[in-house]
Amino acid sequence: MKKLKKLCLRVYRIKALKYVLVIVIAIVMIGFVDENSVWQHFQNKQHIGELKEEIARYTEQNKQDLSLIHRIDSDPKLIEKIARERYFMKADDEDIFVLSDDKQNTGFLNDETAQ
Repeated sequence: MKKLKKLCLRVYRIKALKYVLVIVIAIVMIGFVDENSVWQHFQNKQHIGELKEEIARYTEQNKQDLSLIHRIDSDPKLIEKIARERYFMKADDEDIFVLSDDKQNTGFLNDETAQ
């Protein structure tokens, strides 16, 4: 405690050191500690850049979707193609076979044999 008291007295006696100390503390607070700090400002600029890229990506996706909607409105064969490919719809006189390389999950059989 005595060492701290001596340090404070030295800082108090040297007039220029007081001002330097206050300036350093102000720079630290303005630069890093405050919620409106320079560091936070740089982070916000970076976040704004990421959001602008996301806006551009969604704008492009919107243009593609709108062009697809216009093509679907003008071409009934495209509706049939999408229904067959995505939703496995079929005509009355057709059969659909779905081939998959995925492994089937037989969880209840594996649980019984493990016990």
